[in-house]
Amino acid sequence: MLPFSRFEARTILKLSGPIILAQVTQTLMMFVDTVMAGRYGAVDMAAIAVASGLWLPIVMTLQGLLLALTPIIAQFFGSKQTSLVSHYTLQTSYLGLLLAALLFVLMLFAEIPISKLHMESELQTKTLQYLYYVSFGLFPAVGYIVMRNLFEGLGNTKASMWISFVGLLVNIPANYVFIYGKLGMPALGGAGCGIATSLVFLAMFLAMLCYGWFSRSTRPYRHWPASLKLNWPAQWQIFRIGTPIAASIFFEVTLFACVPLMIVHLGPVIVAGHQVAHNYSSIIFMIPLSLGLATTIRVGHLVGEQNLQSLKKAIGSALILSMLLSLLTIVFTLLMRQHVAALYSPDPSVIALASSLLILASFYQFSDAIQVVSSCALRGMKITMPVFFITLISYWPIGFGLGCVLGLTNWLVEPMGAHGFWIGIIVGLTVSAIALGFVLRKQLNRMEHEHNAGATA
Repeated sequence: MLPFSRFEARTILKLSGPIILAQVTQTLMMFVDTVMAGRYGAVDMAAIAVASGLWLPIVMTLQGLLLALTPIIAQFFGSKQTSLVSHYTLQTSYLGLLLAALLFVLMLFAEIPISKLHMESELQTKTLQYLYYVSFGLFPAVGYIVMRNLFEGLGNTKASMWISFVGLLVNIPANYVFIYGKLGMPALGGAGCGIATSLVFLAMFLAMLCYGWFSRSTRPYRHWPASLKLNWPAQWQIFRIGTPIAASIFFEVTLFACVPLMIVHLGPVIVAGHQVAHNYSSIIFMIPLSLGLATTIRVGHLVGEQNLQSLKKAIGSALILSMLLSLLTIVFTLLMRQHVAALYSPDPSVIALASSLLILASFYQFSDAIQVVSSCALRGMKITMPVFFITLISYWPIGFGLGCVLGLTNWLVEPMGAHGFWIGIIVGLTVSAIALGFVLRKQLNRMEHEHNAGATA
C-alpha cells in the first residue's frame, strides 16, 4: 500500500501550483501566436504549424537536457552544500550555450528538410523566415531555462510563474508589431512570431536575472564559483543525467508528431479529430506533469537530507494525488467530451470523431499520471537511464508499433484508423507506468536496505 502524508501532499501541491500556472501561461503564448498569425492569413498560420513541428522538439529536447540541474541543485539544497550551487549552475550554462550554438548552426540549414516537404513557395518562405528569426532565441532560452531550473531546485517555483506572466505580456504586443508591421516595422506575417518569440525568451531571461538578484531565496547563492573554468567531471554528470531525460521527452514529442503523418492519407477529418484529442490531452497533461516536476524537487531535497521515511511518504503521496486528479479529469472528459470537441471545430464530423477519441484519451490519463510522477521521482534521485530505456520501448515498439498494426492493417482487426493509434498509446503508457513503478519500488527497497545496513554497522 502506498504511504500517504498530509504534510508531504500539501508540500507537493504548494510546489506544483505555480508550475501549473507557468505551464498554462506558456501554452497561452502558443495559442496567441496561432490566433494572431491566423488573423493575418491562413498561410501564416500554416507556416507556424509547420515550423513548430521542427522548432518545438529542438527546444523541448534542449530543455530536457538542462533539466538535470534541478535534481542536482535540489540535493545540494537538501544537504546544505550551498557552495556547489553556483558552480553547477555555471557549468550547466556552459553546456547549454554550447548546445544552443550547435543548434543555431543546424537551423541555418533548415531549408534542406523543409524543401523535402514539397510545400507551396510562399508557405516554405514564411516557414524558413520564422525558423531563422526564432533561432536567435535559443541563447536567451538557455539562460532562462537554467535560471528556472536553479530556482525550482531551491524549491522556489513561484519565480517561473511570475516570469511566465512577463513573457505573455511581451508576446502579445511583440506579435502585433512584427506580424502587422506597426511602429515602423515591416509586416512579416507569421514570420514575425519568430522575432516575438526570441524577444519573449530575452525578456524572460532578463526578468529571471532581476528576480534572482533581489530574491531572498537566492541570497546564500549570490557569489561567484571558486573557478570559472570548464569542469569536465561536472559537465559529464550533467550530461549523464540530462541526456536520458532529453531523449525521453524527444520520444514522446515525436510519437505524437508522427501519428498525423501516418493517418494523413485517411483525410482531413481524421487528422483534425486526432489533433483535437491530442491538443486537449496536452492541456490536461499539465496537471500530472506539474505534480511530477514538484515531486522531482521534493525528492531531491529529501535525498539530500537522507530522510528515507519522508522520501517514501512524499513519493506515495505524489502518486496518490496524481491518481485522484486523473480520475477527476477522466470523469470530466467523459461527461464533457462533445462540448470540448465543439470548442475546436463546428464541423459535425470532426466533433463526432474527436468525441470518440476523447473517450480513449480519458483512459490513458490514469497511466500517464502514474508514469510521469514515477519518472520524475526517479529523476529526483538522479536515476534517469532506466527511464530512457522504458520510454523508448513502451512508446515506440509497443505504443507506436501496436498503433500502426491496429490503425493501418488488418493483421488483428479491421483497420481502425486514428482509434488504433490511440489504443496503441494507451497500451504503451500502461506498460511504461508498470515498468517505472517497478523500478521506483526496487530503488526505494535498495535505499532502505543500504540505510538499515548502515544503521546496523
